[in-house]
Amino acid sequence: MENFIDLSGEWSLKSADWEHGRTIPAQLPGDNYSALLAAGAIPDPYFGCNETLVQEFRKYEWEFEREFDVPTSLLEYDSVYLNVEQLDTFGTIFINGHRVLTGNNMFRRYRPEVKPALKPGRNVIRIHFKSAELEAKKEALRQKREIPMNGCSKVEHLNLIRKVHCHGGWDWGITLMVTGVYAPLTLTGVNLARIDYVHTEQKHEKKRVTVTAVAELSALRSGRKTVTFTFNGETKTVTASLKKGENRVKALFVVDNPKLWWPNGLGEASLYLLTVSTDDETVEQEIGLRTLEVVNQPDEYGVSMYFRVNGFDVFCKGADWIPADAMPARVTPAVLDDLLESARLANMNMLRVWGGGQYESEEFYRLCDRKGLLIWQDMMFACSLYPSNEEFIENVRQELNFQIRRLRHHPCLALWCGDNEVIGATRWYGEDKRLVNTIHYDRLNRELARMVETFDPDRLFWPSSPCGGPNNFNDGWHDDSCGDMHYWEVWHGGREFSAYYSVKPRFCSEFGYQSFPSFETVKRFCPPEQFNVFSPVMDHHQKCVRGNASIIGMFGKYFRMPESFENFLYLSQVQQALAIKTGVEFWRSLKPRCMGTIFWQLNDNWPVASWASIEYGGKWKQLQYHAKRFFAPVIGVLYQDEAKVLQLHLVSDLPVKTAATVTAVAYDFDGNELRRFDLSASLRPNENRRLKSFKASELADLDPDACFIELVTVAETAEGRRFRHENTFFFSPFKRCDLRKAALQVQVEEKDGHYFCRLTTDKPAFFVTLDTPGIPGIFSDNSVTLLPGVPVALEFTPKRKTSLKELQKTLAVNDLRNTYN
Repeated sequence: MENFIDLSGEWSLKSADWEHGRTIPAQLPGDNYSALLAAGAIPDPYFGCNETLVQEFRKYEWEFEREFDVPTSLLEYDSVYLNVEQLDTFGTIFINGHRVLTGNNMFRRYRPEVKPALKPGRNVIRIHFKSAELEAKKEALRQKREIPMNGCSKVEHLNLIRKVHCHGGWDWGITLMVTGVYAPLTLTGVNLARIDYVHTEQKHEKKRVTVTAVAELSALRSGRKTVTFTFNGETKTVTASLKKGENRVKALFVVDNPKLWWPNGLGEASLYLLTVSTDDETVEQEIGLRTLEVVNQPDEYGVSMYFRVNGFDVFCKGADWIPADAMPARVTPAVLDDLLESARLANMNMLRVWGGGQYESEEFYRLCDRKGLLIWQDMMFACSLYPSNEEFIENVRQELNFQIRRLRHHPCLALWCGDNEVIGATRWYGEDKRLVNTIHYDRLNRELARMVETFDPDRLFWPSSPCGGPNNFNDGWHDDSCGDMHYWEVWHGGREFSAYYSVKPRFCSEFGYQSFPSFETVKRFCPPEQFNVFSPVMDHHQKCVRGNASIIGMFGKYFRMPESFENFLYLSQVQQALAIKTGVEFWRSLKPRCMGTIFWQLNDNWPVASWASIEYGGKWKQLQYHAKRFFAPVIGVLYQDEAKVLQLHLVSDLPVKTAATVTAVAYDFDGNELRRFDLSASLRPNENRRLKSFKASELADLDPDACFIELVTVAETAEGRRFRHENTFFFSPFKRCDLRKAALQVQVEEKDGHYFCRLTTDKPAFFVTLDTPGIPGIFSDNSVTLLPGVPVALEFTPKRKTSLKELQKTLAVNDLRNTYN
């Protein structure tokens, strides 16, 4: 396009504070740390304790610069605007020495007029960044009251500026105060008006949806401009009379027998292409036709909280999302797709974008649209208190004026949430200041709500996560009668996993348990001489103060101590999976009282011990494989209630009737069958049913330390969809059980380009895990129970080209009994 210039590509980077202004190459979109690393100017911050060696750069001022050519034809347009997004954070942009923009909020979009600064031929653009840390300190001095920030961040006062909080570190995150621009900088020439936003308004009737496509244009002056809309095979042209400033141009479309957009597991995530064009610009969006409401109504348990999509009540299953990498240059579309596809494959239908991170890129939400992943969208406030003066609130208004209007067209977007844990923070920093903290919180929070009501009135604004709902600032860490809950008594409180049975949340949007990354990942950041969980490097990659103590302390309650470093890492992942499995399965068995389980967290932003189910780099932990099972559409659940009665539930999230058979077999640890129960049921859509309460007499002669139950559920719908779910129940902690050493055998075969691993055993084996160090990929299942005489075939899908020979050479197997002698 002759009216469009993309400034992405190679720039130069320098700082007057570093090596006498030495200049190195840099990429934008990108960040300064990635450029420094690529130039060999710093060691890898993710390796060893190198994080400590690169902190000086966060106090420097940095400059990115490049030259670019401007054709004369571009300057013939009425206006040439520079599109600036994700400018981090205090950046001033100069074109040919003329200042065209000074930014102070990385969550805003800026579109300055730059035509007067341009010239035909060669031009120079320069971006000067101040130190966000030093600017935050200046802001603290300007405040009339103390505004505390959460101690997870190692950089003070980031709550006073609009930058990603976790750039300053978190209890899972590296401290890396990156600077740069993380979205393409572009120049566009337009006549009369530019397109700022496009969205749709939908009216749903029986077998028909009326779609109003809305284009929001910003006009330089009054005049007429033709806007063309194309949707669902129809094209409509509107010649609009524009006034100076903001304008809305509309076109109406009717879709008969629409293909609705459904969350993952409930139907197709169908999308329609909407194209809006003027003679200067074209905007394309993928639109999903669906209804969504959050049902918050009094009931027998308190007040409900669940999401109703297209009239169907959805049990939400998923995890919390943090930024995908501490170095933004590494967050490519392929990285996002890999993580989000992993969520989809694990039967997740919702992610919560956490408020200490960032509003994610357009690519992120586009992928969620396509994969049927609902998004609970926090606004970017977390765990701290915030200013409530007019200057700060106005900056936030501008931020949300952009973010809400940018994202509202996405069918994946389910909820706007004001913050993460800020209601709680009003009482964390001195009970004597709680009232005044709440007043200031309310002042800002009301403005957030007003912005949603103004720009996205069809979506609910949820004040905070956790909270009891609109106008209910309850204790969401302990009150399970309403709203969403963050339940941390198991990890932070040190309670046993059975504590999950003591709460019955309406929607649990955050709970978690830590583990170490796999040995393969550890080897990427830890030298061999430090292969010990208490070594300096391993300690450095454990950002939670009590992390190792919590992991090891819980080992003592459930397991025998592992006898090697590698098995220590493995067992931590077993324990993590068991913890989250316990909570999720019980809460699913409470449906419809509980209608959502979102565990902390899906991903890491660097290699670290954390609560993530996917390691940095995309490798699935055991938890992610267990999540695929405990989030399956139809599951069988066994648990002992508070009276020690064994309960069996059958849970379906499907929108159709399901016929199911359930087999529960008690085995001893040699694999001998001790007792069998065969059950069947016809489940209604979305039904949770207590299938059986086991009588004491039915289990009386079973030694709880010497047996386990293998539960197999097979379900089938009238349309022929078939589901199989396997579950293993232990009566006693594993450490009390006399598990047998199993002779595990693995055979690898290749069929039509697919790899299959056939597993057999002579004794029951638990948490049997296959690994392929050096060959990234995903197994169809993993961390499974194996029984004698019952071979299991697992398909392996590599993420890079490999061979049968390489796979056979690399494949490793482990199980619980192998962790000790």
